[in-house]
Amino acid sequence: MSHFGFHTLALLVLVGMAGPLLVAIPRLRIPVIIGELAAGIVIGRTGFGIVDPDDPTFALLANIGFALVMFVVGTHVPVRDASLRAGLPRAVLRAAVVGVVAAVLGVVLARVFGTGHAALYAVLMASSSAAVALPIIDGLKLSGPSVLSVKAQIAIADAASIVLLPLVIDPSRAPKAALGAVAIAACAGVLFVVLRHFERRGTHERLREYSKQHDLALELRLSLLMLFALAALATATHVSIMLAGFALGLVVNGIGEPRRLARQLFGITEGFFGPLFFVWLGASLQVRELGERPEFIGLGVALGVGAVVAHGAGRVLGQPLTLGAMAAAQLGVPVAAATLGTELKLLGPGEPSALILGALITIAVTTVAGVVFGRHAPAPQA
Repeated sequence: MSHFGFHTLALLVLVGMAGPLLVAIPRLRIPVIIGELAAGIVIGRTGFGIVDPDDPTFALLANIGFALVMFVVGTHVPVRDASLRAGLPRAVLRAAVVGVVAAVLGVVLARVFGTGHAALYAVLMASSSAAVALPIIDGLKLSGPSVLSVKAQIAIADAASIVLLPLVIDPSRAPKAALGAVAIAACAGVLFVVLRHFERRGTHERLREYSKQHDLALELRLSLLMLFALAALATATHVSIMLAGFALGLVVNGIGEPRRLARQLFGITEGFFGPLFFVWLGASLQVRELGERPEFIGLGVALGVGAVVAHGAGRVLGQPLTLGAMAAAQLGVPVAAATLGTELKLLGPGEPSALILGALITIAVTTVAGVVFGRHAPAPQA
């Protein structure tokens, strides 16, 4: 590969447009990341080898994108939605039941495929993605107590799985990862207290107005400062930057994310760094290894189906199967697992691609389940 420069950036932005192009296909509802991952696969290790995912500059930009993507995911968790509190107890109980079923399935899959990654598979199958499921629920205008409860369940599973992933993906480093996670959590807690203090005193509002009047984007600058500082702490303590981004997203969300900041974050994340990260991830994957080890295709399918089965266990507590299937949506956790597994060489050949395949299956199931539930759900009261 030639030296990383503007020509490479232009190529990455160009191929990243595959995501929006696929989204434009009517009725298919293909998530934008599918096109970005596919584009990365074509120009990366599996395809023509045009880009080198190991290039330090490419890797750094991708890590910035990873942190920003997880930051945005954190802001999507509905931590301030008071209407979710009524369904919280049953949501916690269902999440626990799902976790038990996923743990059993994780042991089974690890033995069947001989990988030894039972804990990792359990976390993946128990996880949910607020960034995927909640927009589907809101877009279909689903409502009612059962919908509010499943939203709470998704938020719980999303947060818990992101915290657990660094601990289970490499058990030998779990104690260090736990200490690093505690350090990130402590710093996030301090940031929350400080930011809430400034919010209550009106300092935050004055900062917004000053920034808006002078076109300074101070909120975005301060958010990036906190994000990169937490990411630096995560790197120093050998914790994934996914936790740093997610924790800061929860903090900003808990204070109340201003619309101006949300638009700015959306612009830099979805417009450049996010697509670049997913193209990098696709370029890092060796999908050909699935052909060389076709049993890992079976692993990917098993993980996707296992996630749907595990979340379907909520039926024993009265949850409709369609809502359980919607809660099975995965994105951030499998992507993070594939990223960490690739960077740290913790997963076997073909295994990262299998994790992504499993996530894609859950996204397809969630989309279909949402439409089915919407057709049979009672119309909302006027």
